[in-house]
Amino acid sequence: MEKEKLIMANNAVSAKAVSSKAMEMNREFALIDSRDGSTVTTFIPAADKNKEQHEKDMKALVRQMADKFDQPMTPSKVKNGKLFPGQSRVVLDEEALLNQLLNLSAFNQEIPLPITETAPNITQEALNGAKQTVIGSYKTAFNPSVAGRSTNIAISSNAINEIVLGPGDRFYFNLIVGERTPARGYQKALEIVNKEFVEGIGGGICQTSSTLYNAVAKAGLEIIELHHHSKTVGYVPINQDATVSWGGYDFKFMNNKDYPVIIKSITDQKSGTLEVQIIAASKI
Repeated sequence: MEKEKLIMANNAVSAKAVSSKAMEMNREFALIDSRDGSTVTTFIPAADKNKEQHEKDMKALVRQMADKFDQPMTPSKVKNGKLFPGQSRVVLDEEALLNQLLNLSAFNQEIPLPITETAPNITQEALNGAKQTVIGSYKTAFNPSVAGRSTNIAISSNAINEIVLGPGDRFYFNLIVGERTPARGYQKALEIVNKEFVEGIGGGICQTSSTLYNAVAKAGLEIIELHHHSKTVGYVPINQDATVSWGGYDFKFMNNKDYPVIIKSITDQKSGTLEVQIIAASKI
C-alpha cells in the first residue's frame, strides 16, 4: 500500500512537472468547436513563470471567443399560418473556459469550447390547430400628419408583427427591428436624447417599443431589460414607457408560459393608432 501511495505521489509530481514544462516549452494548444470538432484557433501560452501575463492573455482570449460565438436568439415568424424559423441563441460559458485555460495540461492540448446552442422552441406542429386567445393588449395614439414619425412607427410595428415565441424563447427589440437608417426607410423625427428633444433618424420608434412593453406586461411575460425615457412622453403614462436606442438601451423579454405566444402589431396611419396584442397559441 505504501508503495502504491508513493507511485501515485510521484505520478502527481511528474504530471505537474510536465504541465509546467509544457508552458516553458511554448507548446501550442488548440480551441475546438465542441459542436463540430473543428479547430477555431491555436495559441501558445506565456511561460509558466509569468503567471500574471498568462492570466491576462487567457482572459483576452476568452473575451475574443465570446465576441465570436455569442449571439442572441432571433425568434421565428408566422405568416398566414406558416412558420419561418428564427436563429438559435448561442452562449459561450466564459467562466468554464477561463478555468480550463488557467489550468492547461500538456496531456490535453485540445480544449473544447463550452458552447450552448438553443434553437427557438417552436414548431409548425405546435401551431397547427392551436386556439388563439389574446392575453394582453395595449393601444396608443399618434399624430398621423407628422409624416416622419408615423412612418417610423409603421416600419417598426411591421418588424415585430407576427413574431412567435415558444416557451423560454427571448425577444430583443433592437435585434428584431434592426438599425434605424434611411436605407431601411426610416425618416427624421423628434426623439429624446439627454433629456432634450432633438431630431434624429427613427424618432417615434420608442412608441412601438413602449406599446409592446405594456402589452407584454399585461400578458405577464418576463421582462429581462427595460429602460425609461429621461423625460415624460405623451403616448403612455409615466414609467410605463420603454426607451430603446441602436447600440444602447434595449427592451428584452422572455416567454415564460408553457405555450407559444404570437405578437400582433396593428398600425392605422389614417386614424393614428398603434395596437399590440400578445396572443396565446394553445390547443387547450
